[in-house]
Amino acid sequence: MIETLVSFAFATSILALSPGPDNIFVLTQSIVHGKKYGLVTVFGLISGCLVHTTLLAFGVSAMIKESENIFMGIKVFGALYLLYLAYKVYKSDATIVLCEEYTVNKTTKQLFKEGFIMNVLNPKVSIFFLAFFPGFLFTKHLNTVFQFYILGAIFMLISLVIFSLIAILASVISEKIKKNKQIGYYLKWIQVVVFVSIAVFVLW
Repeated sequence: MIETLVSFAFATSILALSPGPDNIFVLTQSIVHGKKYGLVTVFGLISGCLVHTTLLAFGVSAMIKESENIFMGIKVFGALYLLYLAYKVYKSDATIVLCEEYTVNKTTKQLFKEGFIMNVLNPKVSIFFLAFFPGFLFTKHLNTVFQFYILGAIFMLISLVIFSLIAILASVISEKIKKNKQIGYYLKWIQVVVFVSIAVFVLW
């Protein structure tokens, strides 16, 4: 049980640190408008995760009650999807682009709303949660809905901490990214290894 939760927390940490649309969006807002705006964006994005966790918890839990075979099918689908994500990252450009000139000045309320909607309406987030979470159910003695909410809480807490640190340290991080052209390459391969490792864990 503890080992599974630690593995989940570690995988979540690496994913939160890997360059993606969410943390790059936070980074850019912090660079252009300051850490307050970056933090508000973070809170909006993390709030959206609660919606995905709820849909996952009740939807997948109902499927598990119906059939163990269906649940196994979900886990296989999840592993294949994670391998697909690893392939997409492998084929992608390792360059990290900070499009500061295209960032429009917005109020904190607008940024929170935009972060929330951006997360909730992104079907890729729902699919990722479906692929990622079921492989980390950690005990047969607790209701699966409760377990999904525990995993969701861990995911949101870790993402909140890491994204907030990115927002606060945005100026330092952006300078290092601009100076070190290899950082995108290293982060790209970390992401590939993490996706493949999680896929193997889910199947195993």
